[in-house]
Amino acid sequence: MITRRAAARLVAGTALTAAFASGSTPGWAADKVVKVGIDLSLTGADAESAMRVKNGIVMAIDAANQGNAVPGYTFDLMTLDDGTATAGQYDPAQAATNARKMVSDHDVVAAIGPEMSGAGKAMAPILSQGDLATITPSSTNPDITNPKFAEQYRPAGKPIYFRTVTTDAFQGPNMANFMAEKLGIKSVYVLDDSGAYGVGLADAFQAQVEKKGVKVLGRDRLDPKAADYSAVLTKIKSLNPQALYYGGVGQAGIKLAKQAYDILPTVIKAGGDGVYGATFLSGTGFPAAEGWYSTIASPHLTGDTKAAEFVKAYSGRFGVSPEDYSITAYDAALVIIDAVKRVAATGKPVTRSAVRDAIQTAKVPTIQGTVSFDANGDLADRTVSVFQIKQDKASKPDDVSAQFHYIDVAPQA
Repeated sequence: MITRRAAARLVAGTALTAAFASGSTPGWAADKVVKVGIDLSLTGADAESAMRVKNGIVMAIDAANQGNAVPGYTFDLMTLDDGTATAGQYDPAQAATNARKMVSDHDVVAAIGPEMSGAGKAMAPILSQGDLATITPSSTNPDITNPKFAEQYRPAGKPIYFRTVTTDAFQGPNMANFMAEKLGIKSVYVLDDSGAYGVGLADAFQAQVEKKGVKVLGRDRLDPKAADYSAVLTKIKSLNPQALYYGGVGQAGIKLAKQAYDILPTVIKAGGDGVYGATFLSGTGFPAAEGWYSTIASPHLTGDTKAAEFVKAYSGRFGVSPEDYSITAYDAALVIIDAVKRVAATGKPVTRSAVRDAIQTAKVPTIQGTVSFDANGDLADRTVSVFQIKQDKASKPDDVSAQFHYIDVAPQA
């Protein structure tokens, strides 16, 4: 099992190695090659954050190969993009195609991703039928791992969708608690972007904020491809809410933030992890991004002293700062490496089924702590972290660690 100290040494070593342009690693000897699939939204509105997530995976896999983490085995990456120019963001149809590509390549023993829940809903049934486990570093819609929907998302029976983040069953309600208890809001208007993630997050937030006694003045759904949200924002302005909450990702979120800056300048604005990251910063820009609150579905990791070596190595290698989901992606790769190592140590073939079973029983020391999963594949830790964007003019405008100021863990629902 990879210890935290060993993982840190491997990460530090990767800072000395140039990034592979293809994102895959060559064999170093006559080792058996096992492939790990990657599915991220590398085209469209969320591409910048997706690349920072991918970088974390590449670091872990390169370090495992260089450090001979699994003797006799070399890891290779199959990197697939579920974003399309037509969709302007993740495309569920492309995600399904990617899942079929992974399943059809029998050297792929596990996967990391997807980035988005809409992609996850399209991929999960296909991965289930192919007995291929995936670990998502950022997909948070709870339906995919809810046993109530097992027939739909895991038709073959066993859980195959694991997470190194918690779900929107906690992210939405915990942010509702924060806004009610810490910000003291009495009224809010709720928006979503019509996607699986955005609708689910907004639903969870709305249900909890109403329980907290906050008046929800209305709810609307944005078309992510529309250019102008001024009509709905003007309607919201006439209702005079204290706060606006948005469930959704960057394609609609960036346009919303720009236009809300002009129409709702004094309203408290907040969202989930769809408005966290370099993509939101670079797309929205300042001053429009100033003041927005956001959450991530994990502990705040990049500011933790345990992550200092990782952050230094990552920044040195890729020339940009990591996001928290760069670390949850790195940790997802560590879990897969650990699973392959434990299967190989038994002397049995490293098959998809064996790796899936090993992931299910994982207890892997990582940067975010010991990663383990419940019976449905959800992360045991339920931490939700809250940030606010406050411009640091001395830093790059898209520097996540400088522009997103960590506030605290959100109060648990």
